[in-house]
Amino acid sequence: MSQIRASRRLTLLAAGAAVGALLLSACGGEETGSSSGDTKFVQGTGQITKVARGKRTSVPDLKGPSVDGKKLKLSDYKGKVVVLNVWGSWCSPCRAEAPNLAKVARSTEGKDVQFLGINTRDLDKANAKAFERNYEIDYPSFYDPSGKLILKFPRNTLSPQAIPSTLILDKDGKVAVRALKELSEKELRSALDPLLAAK
Repeated sequence: MSQIRASRRLTLLAAGAAVGALLLSACGGEETGSSSGDTKFVQGTGQITKVARGKRTSVPDLKGPSVDGKKLKLSDYKGKVVVLNVWGSWCSPCRAEAPNLAKVARSTEGKDVQFLGINTRDLDKANAKAFERNYEIDYPSFYDPSGKLILKFPRNTLSPQAIPSTLILDKDGKVAVRALKELSEKELRSALDPLLAAK
């Protein structure tokens, strides 16, 4: 029994180290801008990558509790375009882009699109809930304080490698757009509209 416990402990430690490496890999640096002075978030590259239809790859079927305690499963939204945003209440660029995400989510309601979040590194759900209230985020978010869901994305794929990151999945559940930056309303609409218009 003690060997099993030791093995589990090592597995958890390895997972924790991997999450730490992922989340800290882009921290710091000499970049400035809206992130200047905030050392707690993972700096993005500022890139928005768009993928042609025939070259898109699927994402893992994420599942787990939401910030409000309900069950969430990514595959439940297959057949819709999905905007998947990685955020934390402690992250200043996340706070900057939150009103843009909320506004576009409301304006596209009733269309074939679903906005989802992945809340990460918020050890207290109260902070995540306050963020959603303050920025009028009406769509659900996975609660992923340790970053386990982010680790499910295979290496060398268009995974969410920074905080904030946004993936836009096409109706087949494949990555059509990845943004490693905070998104303006204009940037988000520009990336989303062609996918909503696609047959």
